[in-house]
Amino acid sequence: MSEQNALNLIAGFSDAVAAKLALEQSGSDFYEVRGEVGSTVVQLHPKRLALQVAEIIEDTPSTKTLRLVAVDGQALPPFQAGQYINLFVDIDGVQTARPYAMSSSPSQRMHYDLTVKRAKGGFVSSYLLDRVAVGQRLTSSGPMGTFHHNPLFHGDDLVFLAGGSGAAPARSILLNILDRQLPQRLHMVYLNSHVDDVIFADELRELASQHANFTLSEVISRPPAGYSGRSGRLNRAMLQELLGEIGNQMFYICGPTPFNDSCVALLTELGVVRRRIRVEANGAPKAPHEQDGWPAGVSLEDEVQITVQGRGSFRSRVGEPLLNALERNGYFAENACRSGECSLCRVKLLSGPVFNPQEAHLRKSDRDFGWIYSCVAFPTGDIEVLL
Repeated sequence: MSEQNALNLIAGFSDAVAAKLALEQSGSDFYEVRGEVGSTVVQLHPKRLALQVAEIIEDTPSTKTLRLVAVDGQALPPFQAGQYINLFVDIDGVQTARPYAMSSSPSQRMHYDLTVKRAKGGFVSSYLLDRVAVGQRLTSSGPMGTFHHNPLFHGDDLVFLAGGSGAAPARSILLNILDRQLPQRLHMVYLNSHVDDVIFADELRELASQHANFTLSEVISRPPAGYSGRSGRLNRAMLQELLGEIGNQMFYICGPTPFNDSCVALLTELGVVRRRIRVEANGAPKAPHEQDGWPAGVSLEDEVQITVQGRGSFRSRVGEPLLNALERNGYFAENACRSGECSLCRVKLLSGPVFNPQEAHLRKSDRDFGWIYSCVAFPTGDIEVLL
């Protein structure tokens, strides 16, 4: 697809070009549209959205989809297939947030589907699955994130390696291709632990049978006795068999952090260059102490004191990300991705040691002036921060 043809697929692009040409002919100081740019930006990229739960769909024993609509009944801001919103919640007095990818199609503007899988010990996922009801109001950020399909640069041959709830952004990308009859081909390699926990199972299988440009390959790592499908852990031989010849495919990976890391390693072994691999960040690392640079003699269970300058102090475990500890003790820091990418949660480190894992994409200016990303920062001793 040429760049011009791709641009013409963008809603409003042709109209905008026509309006620009008309203005070039007539001339204008743009007084008549003063203020409209700011208003349009707010509509497309709102800081907060007021949402309401319109429906709760039970997908599997561990997964539900919350169908969210705007409280005012209007269309929701557009998003790119694969993006997320940050959902803000108050759980028994603790104000926190978690990012969830939309699993619905971007062509559907009257609702967002958020597919939530229960995480072991998950604070927010348990709340959303067990306590949220139809009619409840929730607050979120606007759509955001860089993990999305870009038809201009990602080509027409797409492969999505999804683990568990990583199927949510994969479904959004798939539905976007099918709804808009785009030319892209999508091969989804979908891995789950158990046969009864495959999200969107019937829908995905039906779509694969109906559309020649969608291929579904399912893998169950813990199959029951007598299971006849593909099973076991994803390895190089299995991936090579599923993918065939490696060419110019664009690879998307979304799942638990160990799954993501393993998929990147396997694709690298198969000769896929890193620029053809896109990975969705998935929270703070569960084992930061296993990364290079972790200070010797420090345990995840050690306790440290965290002081917020001029506002108080509290105790926290080394293994708890700083942002989580702040929220648990009543301190709010703006946040979105909670994975070390967006930088919204950054706080200034005034004193003390903090471990910044490989997930912390700190900019040079952050390092130079003592800023840390609290969502993935682990205090390894007593610290003082400025919010």
